[in-house]
Amino acid sequence: MAYKTNVMRILDRNKIKYTSYSYADTDAISGVEVVNILNLNPSQVFKTLVTIGKSKNFYVFLVPVDAELDLKKASISVNEKSIEMIKSKDLLSISGYVHGGCSPIGMKKSFITIIDESAKDFENIIFNAGKIGYQVEISLEDLRKVINYNLADIV
Repeated sequence: MAYKTNVMRILDRNKIKYTSYSYADTDAISGVEVVNILNLNPSQVFKTLVTIGKSKNFYVFLVPVDAELDLKKASISVNEKSIEMIKSKDLLSISGYVHGGCSPIGMKKSFITIIDESAKDFENIIFNAGKIGYQVEISLEDLRKVINYNLADIV
């Protein structure tokens, strides 16, 4: 693939091996549509969700595209009284990414990041490469080299 996103450049700079996928030439919007087009396992492909806690701190959660974030479990995982999804219009200013192109790598700031524990069932996980139409696949071990995260039951 000739096109490189900022996420791919960060991975290259850190000498992290990854596989990239593109669905840029399709109309796919939802994660489920993406996995169908790319013929991937929906349990292995994760969506990146940005939330805000009662404390006004932001948190990032990665959950399988065919699952829903359990806000109660998510709150417990970050020791918050409650959390809620941020408004779509605020995503760019908070994360540096647009809705549908959000990646846990390369955000404007480092946020506490929680990945659903089901990720450990896979050698690699797949998530957005920071631009609509692009995904990257890397191991959890390699992901830890570029972001800090914890695993928890959040779906």
